[in-house]
Amino acid sequence: MSEKSSSFTIKKWSLDDRPREKLLNKGRVSLSDAELVAILIGSGNKEESAVALAKRILANTGNNLSELGKLSIEQLMVFKGIGEAKAITIAAALELGRRRRGEEALNKKKISSSLSVFELMQPLVGELQHEEFWIIYLNNSNKVIQKYQLSKGGITGTLVDVRLVLKNALMLGATGLILVHNHPSGALNPSTADKQLTTKLKTAAQSLDIKVLDHLIVTEKAYFSFADESLL
Repeated sequence: MSEKSSSFTIKKWSLDDRPREKLLNKGRVSLSDAELVAILIGSGNKEESAVALAKRILANTGNNLSELGKLSIEQLMVFKGIGEAKAITIAAALELGRRRRGEEALNKKKISSSLSVFELMQPLVGELQHEEFWIIYLNNSNKVIQKYQLSKGGITGTLVDVRLVLKNALMLGATGLILVHNHPSGALNPSTADKQLTTKLKTAAQSLDIKVLDHLIVTEKAYFSFADESLL
């Protein structure tokens, strides 16, 4: 391989400039569309790196991923350096993205009241014989991004990791949180520990512009809402 062609090999780039290493070190959101496509295709051609090739492909579709997803295998193979295997990889990845968007739009439940939280969580924790603490992560439309079991077996400050709650919120792009835990005893009144933990999470989340919208105590047939009782 000539010196000119080898200069386009990603392995010779700075670690910060390599798409795979950048994803590992800085997270998925730090990568441009071209860098993500470059990871899919793995290598470019003798004249350009994988990133340069990916930029050229995207430019051809107006830098629109939806348009890129519409290209056929044959249309992708027109680009020098894109063979059938790479074209299939690009097409498969974009099809997965399309299906994911469809599922998210279909499955995200909008939280409109404490009752809607109870209906969402009662089947999960309402009849358990042990305590579980869950976090519901919401987007800015109050739709559920994820339900996450934070702890099992009790509710104390040592078992609920505030840093983990907020780390997950940032990774998911959540703007709101709802705390949920069950009382196997059937008692609905919040304990001192319940109130202290709610305050602790609310204060920590505020510094990141994330709102704790409610904290529900769930039993088999009823619930207690901190928001409804003006305890937030």
